[in-house]
Amino acid sequence: MTPDGGDGHDDRDGDEDAPGEPAGLTGVDVDPLPALDREQVEALRRERDDLRDQLLRRRADFENYRKRVERDRQQAGEEAVARLLKSLIPTLDNLDRALESAGGDETLRHGVELTRRELLALLEREGVKVEDPAGQPFDPERHQALSHEVAPGRREGTVVECFRKGYSLGDRLLRPALVKVAKGPGGDERGSNAVH
Repeated sequence: MTPDGGDGHDDRDGDEDAPGEPAGLTGVDVDPLPALDREQVEALRRERDDLRDQLLRRRADFENYRKRVERDRQQAGEEAVARLLKSLIPTLDNLDRALESAGGDETLRHGVELTRRELLALLEREGVKVEDPAGQPFDPERHQALSHEVAPGRREGTVVECFRKGYSLGDRLLRPALVKVAKGPGGDERGSNAVH
């Protein structure tokens, strides 16, 4: 027995932690990180540098790809415009011939008709459709009503007259048709010349 009443054994394995040790770590073997030799450290540094280089190369490749896609997109747009404009040049030639002709009105009319046919054929080749909605139901998405008037024998809401044809490219409306729309006999006179 010791003077303090103990049996001489060390009680550090009891409930109390030894002084200077973190709480909860008593009796647990904690392996410190293994010491790395100089060769292993150098190998890890080389691997890190290699990964960093790969990342920088990937980033540069992606930036180059993005620039190339943008350049290709811009070039494709320019080529499409150039192709369309090149196709319009013969139409201008025909207009010049029509204006330079020394013939009468019939020659001029023939030149203008030829020019119109060529231009219309060019637009159709590019996918443009002419829309003449006369006799069809009025569609506010594709038509612009310049006036409404009573039209005997026509259903209300039917296009009575087309002042200017519309044009579309696929599902995209390039220009709405300007139209006159039939209204019922009791229709409001205030709306007879309304533009929608």
